[in-house]
Amino acid sequence: MSSKRPIHTIKRPVNLDLSSIQFPLPALVSISHRVTGVIMFVGLAFMLWAFSVSLSSPQGFEAVKDVMTDNALAKLITWGLLASVAIHFVAGIRHLFMDMHVADTLEGGQRTAQITMVASAVLVILAGVWVW
Repeated sequence: MSSKRPIHTIKRPVNLDLSSIQFPLPALVSISHRVTGVIMFVGLAFMLWAFSVSLSSPQGFEAVKDVMTDNALAKLITWGLLASVAIHFVAGIRHLFMDMHVADTLEGGQRTAQITMVASAVLVILAGVWVW
């Protein structure tokens, strides 16, 4: 007979409440990198539709142009996609540097996460100014 305890008697958290956990800034940057990747993938359908219609004919181009200039929802989607690209790009550069063992210490990770957040915020604001 084994002296190990049965698995069902080990006390483990049953329901982990993620909203109660205080994530460090590098974790938030890493999570945002993944989330923006998903947003870009989903937004690809909107971009492909716009490219397809705009390249189909001069009338199609004018139709897409009208939608993009007159429709607030289209502008919001465009801004969201550009913001996702900006955040994903900056966080990706951070990950590339960390893969090359540049600033891969705890302090370096904190500093590069702060730089990533500031650079991303600036690019998101610039994208918003350009779209609106």
